[in-house]
Amino acid sequence: MYEYVIEGGYPIGGTITASGNKNAALPCLAAALLTDEPVIFHNIPEIQDTNVMIEILKSLGARVEKLSKHNWKIQCDNVTTSQLPRDLNKKVRGSILFAGPLLARTGKCEMVPPGGDVIGRRRVDTHFLALEQLGANISVNGHFCFSSNKLVGADIFLDEASVTATENAVMAACLAEGKTIIQNAACEPHVQDICNMIVAMGGKITGIGSNILTIEGVKKLHGCEFTIGPDYIEIGSYIGMAAATKGKITIKGVRAEEMRPLKYSFAKLGISWSINGDELTVPNTQELKVNEDLGNAIPKIDDMPWPGFPADLTSIMTVTATQVSGTVLIFEKMFESRMFFVDKLISMGAKITLCDPHRAVVCGPSMLHGDHLVSPDIRAGMAMVIAAMCAHGTSRISNVYQIERGYEDLVAQLQKLGAKIQKVEIE
Repeated sequence: MYEYVIEGGYPIGGTITASGNKNAALPCLAAALLTDEPVIFHNIPEIQDTNVMIEILKSLGARVEKLSKHNWKIQCDNVTTSQLPRDLNKKVRGSILFAGPLLARTGKCEMVPPGGDVIGRRRVDTHFLALEQLGANISVNGHFCFSSNKLVGADIFLDEASVTATENAVMAACLAEGKTIIQNAACEPHVQDICNMIVAMGGKITGIGSNILTIEGVKKLHGCEFTIGPDYIEIGSYIGMAAATKGKITIKGVRAEEMRPLKYSFAKLGISWSINGDELTVPNTQELKVNEDLGNAIPKIDDMPWPGFPADLTSIMTVTATQVSGTVLIFEKMFESRMFFVDKLISMGAKITLCDPHRAVVCGPSMLHGDHLVSPDIRAGMAMVIAAMCAHGTSRISNVYQIERGYEDLVAQLQKLGAKIQKVEIE
């Protein structure tokens, strides 16, 4: 067991390179099951969630070779089982992503309900509805059993624009017989990555980047070499951290087009940046002040499916807003427990009113003081790290495994940027 010990009051500064997108790496790793030929991955982030996905692949019979840092070679030419190991299955939400490729490859998949963040109910119904329309039989009795004699293309309308359900449906459909149309599909950059990877493997997908995907099933996919895109959630987290600590940071490896949906929400807090090529710079000279809506109305920062503001950054925006002059409403619509972490920010001195499980009014700036915090999930954990870095005094953060599921080499990165943070072992 480990904790972070953070001494607050030090602005960050320096240059880092964006990690690979966690939410792209997970489905792309699962998609290696779609072929018996080698798949070479570049820019896989070295985080707990990808480690677990790779261990699951090994347990299914995959041959896995680490070529160098962030680069892997995976070959699934001898899939020995279609049952996911319970202990690994429960560690990561992304384990549900093995359902689609295992169905397509072996005709079956067995798993217990997936694990992951503690942020409220996370329904898997959309996965079931999509896979059933492709010809899967599914039973639920303490665990999930997927089976199919043959997958056949279908015209699918997802009941919600679920990222992982879209990815599962695409992976199953690419080897199904005939054409599949997925309407109300998610179109986040990580969904685009998995679609582009399948195309590189010989799959036929059109509409990538839109909410209507058309997949022409093929009999066989081949190996490929694929590079995971940058993690815009990690980038957004460091932008919030730089602003909240009044520091200056440059982030390399950014895709400018992926930052556009973040721009307007950060601007509501008076936060801006410049982009030169693939380098993004947050200055330390900007005035952190809420930009009110017309008529001096309190502005709202709310999440929505891409290209809207991403839900995974609402926790970051909440803590950043505590260091900004003015009042803002944070409206997180997707998960009924994600905002409950704000009680810890309140205990540190933040002026936040939690209106209900989805809405919080933040009045800033607040002088925060050090506290002992426990991370409930990846993004709230990162928000607590930012709060501790802004606070006067020393903070301790427990359950850091949750944070390290999504942020690569966080302590070393922050130390490089001048943060006073240590990772210590506890009993």
